Amino acid sequence: MRVAVFDTKPYDLSMLLQAGAGKLEWEFIEARLGAQTAGLAQGCAAACIFVNDRADAKALAKLKQAGVGCLALRCAGYSHVDLAAAGRLGIKACRVPAYSPYAVAEHTLALLLSLNRKIHRAHLRVREHDFRLQGLLGWDLHSRTVGVVGTGRIGQLVAQAFRGFGCAVLAHDPKPAPAWARRHGVAYKSLAGLLKASDIVTLHLPLSPATRHLINAKSLALMKPGAYLINTSRGALLDTAAIIQVLKQGRLGGVALDVYEEEEGVFFEDRSADVIDDALARLLSFPNILVTSHQGYFTQEALAEIGRVSAENLRRFQEGKPFLKGTALSA
Repeated sequence: MRVAVFDTKPYDLSMLLQAGAGKLEWEFIEARLGAQTAGLAQGCAAACIFVNDRADAKALAKLKQAGVGCLALRCAGYSHVDLAAAGRLGIKACRVPAYSPYAVAEHTLALLLSLNRKIHRAHLRVREHDFRLQGLLGWDLHSRTVGVVGTGRIGQLVAQAFRGFGCAVLAHDPKPAPAWARRHGVAYKSLAGLLKASDIVTLHLPLSPATRHLINAKSLALMKPGAYLINTSRGALLDTAAIIQVLKQGRLGGVALDVYEEEEGVFFEDRSADVIDDALARLLSFPNILVTSHQGYFTQEALAEIGRVSAENLRRFQEGKPFLKGTALSA
């Protein structure tokens, strides 16, 4: 079975070739999926896409015309896919819901520790043989209060890690896990209560109409002066314009982002010779912001799991079998 792999990077190629060895015929395409590029899947029975591909109704219709009957997302999020349109067209869809919660949880801690102790700034200094400590002052995590917004598997791992640092941990989730919270000494609060009490706020929620711009001017006003905000989840959970305003005002201690709401066409690409989005450029100008380009998932273990699940689901589609349990986005 031929599979069109959109937005292919070298690591995708090696990952999928190993996972689907001898059983799937990969058609690797550098372009991202969209209405203008969907025709590149001509003659393929399936398409494999990533987070910045755009599977809207027009793109899906063209995929169907090209012969595609299965859409395999090599990611967990699916807000970029029009599932209703896929259903109408008879395109089956699946995803990789949990490739490595440890990867993202550990990256969250790495961002916070780097931001607090100014590791990124210190690294640049010493490379220039500047060994001064001025401007690198951080504070102990021990006894601080951390607010974890979203307590799925990743959020739970982050909360447990902060408990290991001796932090008090508050949590907020529309579907709380009280037994887990009791075991690990975590207290659930309202979102407002969490924001007011936390020295560090970290986001671990899916993107939906209810969570889009969950952190906005109103919610940012509730946060402690000098608090840190971390987002390794979905870029549009934050209102970028509101973040820029509080950074200009000096109200937050710092912000660390692995995702950005307008990252399509920027993250995963070399834009060093280009003029980038004004809002992102403004964010990067602040000394107390740390941005990584959606690399939280990027570990050997996570890539292997993405490849395994994607290839297995594609083989199951080829054989007329159900997708792996918990991975189907459509019947």
